[in-house]
Amino acid sequence: MIDVGVNLTNTRFADDLENVLDRAKNKGLTNILVTGTSIASSQQAVKLCQKYPDFLTCTAGVHPHDADKVTTNFIDELTQLAQLDCVKVIGECGLDFNRNFSSQRQQITVFKQQIELATRLNMPLFLHQRDAFELWLELLTPYVNKIPAMVSHCFTGNKQQLEQCINAGMYIGITGWVCDERRGLELQQLLQHIPLKRLLIETDAPYLLPRTIKPRPKNNRNEPSFLEYIVKTIVENTDHSISEIIKHTSQNAQQIFALSTLKETTENV
Repeated sequence: MIDVGVNLTNTRFADDLENVLDRAKNKGLTNILVTGTSIASSQQAVKLCQKYPDFLTCTAGVHPHDADKVTTNFIDELTQLAQLDCVKVIGECGLDFNRNFSSQRQQITVFKQQIELATRLNMPLFLHQRDAFELWLELLTPYVNKIPAMVSHCFTGNKQQLEQCINAGMYIGITGWVCDERRGLELQQLLQHIPLKRLLIETDAPYLLPRTIKPRPKNNRNEPSFLEYIVKTIVENTDHSISEIIKHTSQNAQQIFALSTLKETTENV
């Protein structure tokens, strides 16, 4: 299995990262994509990848929450990071008009610059969107055939939005949101409409702890070893088997992020 979205630079992993990675390996994970959400966290992600080069790869980008904090040369900094072998994708970037931690105008500017960077470098995009779908898609549409891949990270939209993403050739990232018996019901119903060739799985740890975990961990922290709960929920709501989900999501991730040959496993799931 490959977890394509983990916030391993989060301080909640500072004290036991080795154990977190060991548990992930024991559950059959072969690679983890560490999410960069700012220049600083992208640099930290690179350092983690350099420490664990056989298991970690990463993104480099600026999340919309951090758009107001960028420096005038942030694109130059991202460009330098993108030259490193461990950096596979530009992002997490996009628009978030739900919380507006950065001004909408600045979010748009910073997002456009990262779209253009991915185009220039011929790299995939790892995308965030919340309460801004129409504008988000409008900004991306001219680049659909110019960027090698776009990943709709942590998709939580409706059927129409899903169809628009798939029609644009995007990959759909499914997180522990789908394991929530309250807010995840619509997403569970949409799983059958996601082609296997467009499906990715991610924990978004330490966030979005699957509510199907019983008993819940005392620290209430999500981690990559819990990826299996997302796979199981997908299987329960589609006609696919565990082995099919693991095989196709691993192949998709390997192709998008240019990962080295990965072993396939269904053990411990």
